[in-house]
Amino acid sequence: MNVLLAANNSNATLALFGHDKIWMVLLKVVGVFAFLVVMTLFSIVFERKVVGRMQNRIGPNRVGPWGTLQSLADGIKLAFKEEIIPALADKPVYWMAPVLSAVPAFLAFSVIPFGPEVSIFHHHTPLQLTDLPVGVLVILACSSLGVYGIVLSGWASGSTYPLLGSLRSAAQMISYEVAMGLSMVAVFLYAGTLSTSGIVEYQRHTIWNGIPLFVSFAVYLIAMVGETNRAPFDLPEAESELVGGFHTEYSSMKFALFFLAEYINMVTVSALATTLFLGGWRAPWPLSLWSDANLGWWPLLWFTIKVVLFIFAFVWLRGTLPRLRYDQFMQFGWKVLIPINLVWIMVVTTLRVLRDRGWNVAAMSAIVIGGLLILGLIWSAADSARLKRQEAELAAEQAEVAASRPTFPIPPMDLVVPPSPRLIGAGVTPALGSRPPEPNQQIGNDRGQIDG
Repeated sequence: MNVLLAANNSNATLALFGHDKIWMVLLKVVGVFAFLVVMTLFSIVFERKVVGRMQNRIGPNRVGPWGTLQSLADGIKLAFKEEIIPALADKPVYWMAPVLSAVPAFLAFSVIPFGPEVSIFHHHTPLQLTDLPVGVLVILACSSLGVYGIVLSGWASGSTYPLLGSLRSAAQMISYEVAMGLSMVAVFLYAGTLSTSGIVEYQRHTIWNGIPLFVSFAVYLIAMVGETNRAPFDLPEAESELVGGFHTEYSSMKFALFFLAEYINMVTVSALATTLFLGGWRAPWPLSLWSDANLGWWPLLWFTIKVVLFIFAFVWLRGTLPRLRYDQFMQFGWKVLIPINLVWIMVVTTLRVLRDRGWNVAAMSAIVIGGLLILGLIWSAADSARLKRQEAELAAEQAEVAASRPTFPIPPMDLVVPPSPRLIGAGVTPALGSRPPEPNQQIGNDRGQIDG
């Protein structure tokens, strides 16, 4: 019954699309483009301000009121900077790589719902460019295309460090896209649709998906940081190792396109998290008690506030955590996030089937939470035993290495200093094993014997 209700809601929301006139479609395209550009300019200044606050600095405060136009000034500066192309670069691919990174970042936002149906110049239309029965897969496909620009930029630069950064990015995005995709499966099972507007409509009749699907929500939050190459997962552009990563050899407007793509991807994954887990454009409680909170243009404000909160989480991580080692990063993705996702999907599927057959939801939830706690304790104990075993093996290996080292002659601790040649020439022989005289005393004895 719930699946049929979700399917009906999805069909009802999808029926709103495909009827707009061409001028309305162009207006929406310009609106989405303007929203992303403004959010990018805001995110750059916001990040610099927040990180400055966290590090007890001032941050940008010269250009515009309170430094709000600093990112716009930086963009204008980049546009007029001299462009330097490496002599060994593959020029056609070198030119095409930044475009391949920026264009999919814009396209991914085409299926994100901003709000309900509104009236624009007396024409009723939803605040969303378009939607599809597989709208979420469109976002995943566009985010997957972005890695081609990064890989091609590193390969076409004709330099070692950009190539290493691009290879890291390819492995990183493939690894964490798997975890991100699996974290969405539970949402699809609950909502019964892959349409973004249908998922938002489903959360109208129940609590937000982030509460019952807290495991999927947590995994998605981690995976989206790895997907966007942001700290502490910024391995493809690790300045301490790769100078700047895949965009080391880029300057001027091409570098600005890479920068633009990174921040648009941040906004996109934040908007997708809002849509999947936080009710989309719907107002949070207690604002939802207001009858007009989810009508008109107000939902655009709630949607923007939720996206800004996720961007603040990105900035918070950057100002707090150090960069991970590459092996730790890949191990965390493949050995932790993906297994947790697979187990959680089986749990959610089992609960859905049992609930449809009339079982008590509260009792099932208590059983599941208890089982997860037991599994967590077992896993923690097994991990502690594994660490102790590794420490014992390491200690045994170090002892074996120490035993196999060649021995060198070590002087005895009771070493006796040989007597002075002057004493021997004067016929004075110190007792065996006696301590040598102090330097001043010895000099005085020598002088006395010489005088005598």
